[in-house]
Amino acid sequence: MLSGKEISFHGGINNGFKEEAMNEGTLIEVRDLFYNVPARKKFLKSMARETALIGDIINRIALSHADIAFSFTNNEKLQFNSYGNGNIIDVIRKVYGKNTCDNLIKFQRYGDELSVYGYIGNSEISRGSRNNQSIFVNKRFIKSRLVTAAVENAFKSFATINKFPFFVIYIDIYPELIDVNIHPSKSEIKFKDERFIFKFIFDSVHAAIKESVKESFMLPEEAGYEQTDTTEELTFNFNNLQNHTIREATNPLDYPLQKDDSVYDIAHNIREKSIVDIPVDLSKDTNKALEYIIDKQHDNTKEAAKFPDIKIIGQFDKTYIIGEQSKNLYLVDQHAAHEKIMFEKYTREIKNHKVVIQPLLIPEVIELNIDDYSYFMENLEIFKTAGFNVEEFGDNTIVIKEVPYVIGKSKTRNLFLSILDNLKNLGSGKTEEYKYDTIARMACRSAVKANEELTMEEMKSLLEDLRYCDEPFNCPHGRPTIIKLTLYELEKLFKRIQ
Repeated sequence: MLSGKEISFHGGINNGFKEEAMNEGTLIEVRDLFYNVPARKKFLKSMARETALIGDIINRIALSHADIAFSFTNNEKLQFNSYGNGNIIDVIRKVYGKNTCDNLIKFQRYGDELSVYGYIGNSEISRGSRNNQSIFVNKRFIKSRLVTAAVENAFKSFATINKFPFFVIYIDIYPELIDVNIHPSKSEIKFKDERFIFKFIFDSVHAAIKESVKESFMLPEEAGYEQTDTTEELTFNFNNLQNHTIREATNPLDYPLQKDDSVYDIAHNIREKSIVDIPVDLSKDTNKALEYIIDKQHDNTKEAAKFPDIKIIGQFDKTYIIGEQSKNLYLVDQHAAHEKIMFEKYTREIKNHKVVIQPLLIPEVIELNIDDYSYFMENLEIFKTAGFNVEEFGDNTIVIKEVPYVIGKSKTRNLFLSILDNLKNLGSGKTEEYKYDTIARMACRSAVKANEELTMEEMKSLLEDLRYCDEPFNCPHGRPTIIKLTLYELEKLFKRIQ
């Protein structure tokens, strides 16, 4: 064919059909959609959201037809393109990024009636939603609870992580063994023998994961690789890097502050032998550190204590703080208590636009798919206000340079993606305050963990901070932080009284 054919419509009217010089393939261009139908245009979502929806369709089609090159451009900006070389893994790399491709397990099984093949991700790329799951039957994208359940059950056999696995699965089956007319949009199908399909898919995925796990525990020489000295060299470099990373402070003296006695005196006199967490990004500025300490002291005195001063008896199972006061016994869950303290402090910082941040030693580069990227752009100001310094870093790629101090040693990538998933699951119509509350709940997971031994001074400081919380008796997730047992209740348990 020497030329292509062009057909155009304007306002629903055919403007003609003519020959046009063009490359091989199909080009679809849309401009000013619904410009003359305001009722329809009013119900369109935001530009970013509509772009994401279109991009999601393009991604699914590209995944199902790896032998065709696709290109998606929005406002003269290239959003997505695939090579069309027939390699599925190359399409997955373009849609989901390099990190996803590095954590995939291939599976395949062929039978007389059907064939199953594809990729499933390990626990490193599991997410809090099923958005990154794709099912194709005879190269057509569908949704199937049966197939999803089969893959997820095979995955859960090896991972107890409470998240949904990434997978792209292709099923080739005789058309007479499926019914495609059970849903108006043809997005669902029914299999003739569902038990057989479930077992076939489960066995295929289960066997692949089992083999992958087995290989991961083999020694390099057993797996057919030659062992070199590079491992030792990398370990040495990594250890050197660890020695220069910021330590989690357990005492004001752990921070590299200038030795100004007045600063340390104030820090130690806020409460007797208390712990003052001076953020790392303030540690080199004595004046700012001093202001932070005074603010912390002011925060704890401006409100009345919500429960009396408790005398610490000790710590049980490195998880619960035991105390007494006026013939009452108190049990405090140290993780839940610290989580609530951090949650209220962080939400207060967000409200006052004074979030304390810390720079990352190595900025975190994250590749997002079009859908995730659109949600990120919609909530960019939310992330900034919450203390995340995030910048664009190429097509659908971002770089995180600074994070809220409250997240501690949490893995930045996993936390950011989890927050993004939760914001997506909230749907539209949620207020900014609700979104900030969601971010704060997740960011405070770096609190003191269970089975972590605390000193007497640390336990005193923790309870003192909890006393002045606005709502100290429940953690951000609703669990109790403190339980009170009266002397009467104890004596009744020991049958001393009836």
